[in-house]
Amino acid sequence: MTSTAEITDTSRALRPHAEQTHADELSALAAADTRTRPQGWRLSPHAVVDYLLGTTLEDGTEITPKYIGARRIAETAVATLATDRALLLLGVPGTAKTWLSEHLAAAVCGDSTLLVQGTAGTSEEAVRYGWNYARLLAEGPSEAALVPGPVMNAMSRGTLARVEELTRMPSEVQDGLITVLSEKSLPVPELGTEVQAGRGFNLIATANDRDRGVNDLSSALRRRFNTVVLPVPDTAEEEVDIVTRRVDQLGRSLQLPEVATSLTEIRRVVTVFRELRAGATEDGSAKVKSPSGTLSTAEAISVVTNGIALSAHFGDGQLRPADIAAGIQGAVVQDRISDGVAWREYLETVARDRDGWDEFYRACREVGA
Repeated sequence: MTSTAEITDTSRALRPHAEQTHADELSALAAADTRTRPQGWRLSPHAVVDYLLGTTLEDGTEITPKYIGARRIAETAVATLATDRALLLLGVPGTAKTWLSEHLAAAVCGDSTLLVQGTAGTSEEAVRYGWNYARLLAEGPSEAALVPGPVMNAMSRGTLARVEELTRMPSEVQDGLITVLSEKSLPVPELGTEVQAGRGFNLIATANDRDRGVNDLSSALRRRFNTVVLPVPDTAEEEVDIVTRRVDQLGRSLQLPEVATSLTEIRRVVTVFRELRAGATEDGSAKVKSPSGTLSTAEAISVVTNGIALSAHFGDGQLRPADIAAGIQGAVVQDRISDGVAWREYLETVARDRDGWDEFYRACREVGA
């Protein structure tokens, strides 16, 4: 079994936390940052936005962009965290909500790990606190028997907590956050005490547009959040840029063999996804059926990364249409009947006659045979 001490070596971690991966950039920004910092923050709000969007410091240090999108969206999110209102990042799947949440926490407080993952089975203990039941039975309620959750820890330390997929959590668990966000305190009635939030505490939550109606937020809880909607990339070029950057980062992180990544194939994946999402070709000349899946930017990144692995281990080291065909079909065809019809129609009416897509068309037909 690998010990905690062993995995603190980030070079061995499969996916280091943002504050570990970008430690040098955060240190350089902190050293150059002369603006006012809210209490408990590692960087000023302006420097946090620079970290998110990328910049070049006066000493020549390059800060790589973590989020590609409108600057005003990043500024609004960061400004919210400097107030007494929590931040809700809302958007369709694959719009970088979790990614932005992690990097915000890394830049603001240097710790993105105080995380509650929302699911249908998330209990109130995950949001508030639990107990070491062996000690509870032996000693009764005591501070030593108390097991604080991520939100309680963030309150005690005056840092940020993160809640992923807020609307996936049962309504009664969601409402456990109301006192935390309104009173900035968390009662512990078993001990007759409470935990008061230190300065610098706030909460970032994410929610999926597609989950409306699953466990909608109560009006009381929604009022405690400032909602920032993360849009899908406006243009194909913007989406290609995002996919290219993330594929490169993932390839290095996963230590995949070097592959001559073809921008043509990345652009092809993005084009297919955007046209199927929109229900029409980019030039507007033909309408196509949209499948049931989201076909998000995150899925495009996954398709290209998988294609690189195929090319590296089973191909000729050059990303080709055959390497991405199976991944695209797997992303598009979630329902074998309805999505299968939409995908076959797209291949026959769009891909087959498009210039330069012959090899891609044949590869997709072979996969679907």
